[in-house]
Amino acid sequence: MSEKQKHASAYWKENVRYLFILLFIWFAVSYGAGILFKDALDTIQLSGFKLGFWFAQQGAIYVFVILIFVYIKLMNKLDKKYGFNE
Repeated sequence: MSEKQKHASAYWKENVRYLFILLFIWFAVSYGAGILFKDALDTIQLSGFKLGFWFAQQGAIYVFVILIFVYIKLMNKLDKKYGFNE
């Protein structure tokens, strides 16, 4: 395997690792907070709404949008690290 292929392979491994971590966070928020822990979170109110309901309806979407920006920032750093930036 050439040096360029090793470089690209390391880049891709790190990229996939970021993807799995961010998707796990999104899954934990959307499924965990919106479904599994809904009853426990419903004891807390947020702007008049129960927190479990809020996560199921809006919170998971907000977290997803935030994770998109986190992914952009991570990928820009990764591109610079491996020399793939423009």
